[in-house]
Amino acid sequence: QLQLVEPGGGLVQPGGSLRLSCVASGFILDRYAIGWFRQAPGKEREGISCLSSSGGSIYYADSVKGRFTISRDNGKNTVYLQMNSLKPEDTAVYYCNIRVSGLDYWGQGTQVTVSS
Repeated sequence: QLQLVEPGGGLVQPGGSLRLSCVASGFILDRYAIGWFRQAPGKEREGISCLSSSGGSIYYADSVKGRFTISRDNGKNTVYLQMNSLKPEDTAVYYCNIRVSGLDYWGQGTQVTVSS
């Protein structure tokens, strides 16, 4: 069964840090590009970061560039999103995504709330 599970998330103060995980089962992650998306209340889902299968190409949206870092641990079949200098506008549900043979697979989503 192909599955992405996202432990982590939570409440953090502005300026703080949080690391999200995306654990894959049924996939070998380094064979696919993987992306992180987020959806804030009342807004459309937006793509914020993507890592190519080779790891040689990385994309960051302007809204997170310089603050977020995507990485992958092939041994754990896990992708991470390290989020630093968090702002209240980063509050959203965060999702990881893989596209396999034209089909999109999504994690269940994890809530990140940035508030004092």
